[in-house]
Amino acid sequence: MAAVSSVSTFSGIKKQSFDSFKKISARNLSSNFEAFKLRLSFFYGLDSVNISYSNSEKSRCFAVHCMSTATDVPTVSETKLNFLKAYKRPIPSIYGTVLQELLVQQHLMRYKRTYKYDAVFALGFVTVYDRLMEGYPSDEDREAIFQAYIKALKEEPEKYRSDAQKLEEWARTQNAGTLVDFSSRKGEVESILKDIAERAGSKEGFSYSRFFAIGLFRLLELANATEPAILEKLCAALNVNKKSVDRDLDVYRNLLSKLVQAKELLKEYVDREKKKREERAESQKASEAVKKCLVESQYAGL
Repeated sequence: MAAVSSVSTFSGIKKQSFDSFKKISARNLSSNFEAFKLRLSFFYGLDSVNISYSNSEKSRCFAVHCMSTATDVPTVSETKLNFLKAYKRPIPSIYGTVLQELLVQQHLMRYKRTYKYDAVFALGFVTVYDRLMEGYPSDEDREAIFQAYIKALKEEPEKYRSDAQKLEEWARTQNAGTLVDFSSRKGEVESILKDIAERAGSKEGFSYSRFFAIGLFRLLELANATEPAILEKLCAALNVNKKSVDRDLDVYRNLLSKLVQAKELLKEYVDREKKKREERAESQKASEAVKKCLVESQYAGL
């Protein structure tokens, strides 16, 4: 997967410059990572969503208030609880904060009346997740978190992965012309794109999201066809508003760099703390050695 290129698309990193972060002391740097919050408006675009949550381990829950036409759906807190039950190990705050807010975002998407799963949406989410979690201490835990996250939304993680892989493999064999001209050709992925175009054109059973926009960009990226003109043609072929896609991709590109900076700061902090622990351990060993010598000298003088 390409190197991480951005973050607060899923966490609206607060407007604090990179230079100012370097001035944060090691003592309070860890707590300051709580400032890395996702803006709900990035992934969902609702104007009236209010979310609050507690940092307490015993009361990690969300209160979400939004207008919805869906009925008989689980609450956000139930979805969050399902995730916590499925993955019980602690998650470093720089990842955990973003994941928590992403889960809220996707819950709102998932239970929207017009929502219907599609492979481009899946590719967008998998791209975001993999870039967010790139560098996570354990590959096994990273996949376990993915499984718990998707299952908490009552969807199939294996389907997300397989559909994302299917689209990626297909896109690598395409070029600008064939990618846009999917409607005149036959194939499994072509059929998926035709279905999306039909639903988007009729406004029935299609709900645009920023994960979808990222999925489109990933297709263009793999086909080496990221020119604006090609994106415009693909959006037209899929009956998707290009202005919305452009806006969301601009936010995505601009903010992913924040994640790189945040991870660099975290690494610096961890390395610095590790060095201090090693120095303290060496100092303690030296003190114990001196103390031992003094005791032995005293006994020798008796």
